[in-house]
Amino acid sequence: MSIEVEGVTKLYGNQKALNSISFKVNKPEIVGFLGPNGAGKSTMMKILTTYLNANEGHIKVNGFDTTRNIKDVQLSVGYLPEHNPLYLEQYVKEYLAFNANIYNVSKQRIDEVIEITGLRPEAHKKIGQLSKGYRQRVGLANALLHDPDVLILDEPTTGLDPNQLVDIRNLIKSVGKTKTVFLSTHIMQEVEAMCDRVIIINKGEIVADKKLKDLRDEKEQVVIVEFDYRVEDAFLLKLPKVKSVINPHDFVYEITFKTSEDMRSSVFDFAHDNQLKILQLNQKNANLESLFRDLTSK
Repeated sequence: MSIEVEGVTKLYGNQKALNSISFKVNKPEIVGFLGPNGAGKSTMMKILTTYLNANEGHIKVNGFDTTRNIKDVQLSVGYLPEHNPLYLEQYVKEYLAFNANIYNVSKQRIDEVIEITGLRPEAHKKIGQLSKGYRQRVGLANALLHDPDVLILDEPTTGLDPNQLVDIRNLIKSVGKTKTVFLSTHIMQEVEAMCDRVIIINKGEIVADKKLKDLRDEKEQVVIVEFDYRVEDAFLLKLPKVKSVINPHDFVYEITFKTSEDMRSSVFDFAHDNQLKILQLNQKNANLESLFRDLTSK
């Protein structure tokens, strides 16, 4: 087991950033740690890397206890924090050589991580001359220098343009074939594009832990309907096989049904029986976004 978290609680004063959370991560596996801003994602990352201590609970990374075996944990983990700390005046190779010396790894490893992360075309430049995408590659190269079994990435794709996003996604997926990758994000598309599994955290508590494959196979659907005036959610909840109702704006409703059967006819009949006009009626598959909104909007 690469990561074992059991009953972890973290307090900042009287505020609970994490409330008795537990989960396990295997190798190789890419797990997305998904949640809204302030949910506790970065706090969990910092505890996993020994930067912070939990108030309660136990954590093991690669079999090492994060409070008793701090050095062993640090040597077996590669960490890319949300705000990538780089020395902008150093050249790419100079920066990696500096860190290779700290980890006591061979100079050959520098060339290897440059190749793995696609840094070769920019390796002769100062870090301050690089785009945000290439700076993220430098951060990933540094995290991979000592060939760790676990990579912990905090918001690794924030601020990247579409082309940079694709490159970093592919890089993370490639690394995840042989290592455990645990990445935090609040962007659902990133989880769907990269991850094997998603853990959703909200207000310091885990509210879902699912394989992406299972999530895609679930027999649910979302019907989006717009009426000509407001309808109480309670009435829509009386529809057959309905799971939840969300009113995102105006007179638009997103109704989730626990069935693969097309339920638009039921919504149409409901509107007819209640003398409502339908301005739009569409169907979409239930996905990670609808699960996320359902679990974090309560």
